[in-house]
Amino acid sequence: MNDLSFITEQASCPANNLDEPAPSSQQLELILQAAMSAPDHGELTPYRFLVIEGEARYELSRVFEQATIQRLPNADPATVEKQKNKPLRSPMIIVVVASITDNPKIPEIEQILSAGCAAQHIQLACRQLGFGSIWLTGDNSYDMNVYEALGLDINERVIGFIYVGTASQALGKKNRPSAKSRTTFWKEPQHTDFAV
Repeated sequence: MNDLSFITEQASCPANNLDEPAPSSQQLELILQAAMSAPDHGELTPYRFLVIEGEARYELSRVFEQATIQRLPNADPATVEKQKNKPLRSPMIIVVVASITDNPKIPEIEQILSAGCAAQHIQLACRQLGFGSIWLTGDNSYDMNVYEALGLDINERVIGFIYVGTASQALGKKNRPSAKSRTTFWKEPQHTDFAV
């Protein structure tokens, strides 16, 4: 099996091009189960998912609006409105949350990377099932007011908001550099102070 196009042709869909329908409950279950196969040193499962759809998007809209006003008290109305409208751009949002455990053998960075892999698995699964998606962050991904509203614990961080829906326009192919331009075959130490 040599067809890797489900990976090599993966491209994010602009959030304003994501329409109904969103994944069904059965499709969502498949998508999230795919995320559970992310690399996971120590089997900590250092991530969880919040699914926001329907009327809950309007609740998140209010959270983004209030967080923006608190974060930027002098923000112009257009900036506040832009943040307020973000959750309404797609029929479903999957928030990927890193749940970090204090573990002497598994550093925080490995747990965050595992959560990031889970997010990428979500995008790949969406594509395989015929849905578009885009992984977005921005100021709301780091805002403690948003964290509180989402019910995050002190050890949790938002990895990203994955907007999901049916792409309203076909995506063009994304030009990517050749892997050769980013690859070196290492053979021996360069400059070290190691005793030989």
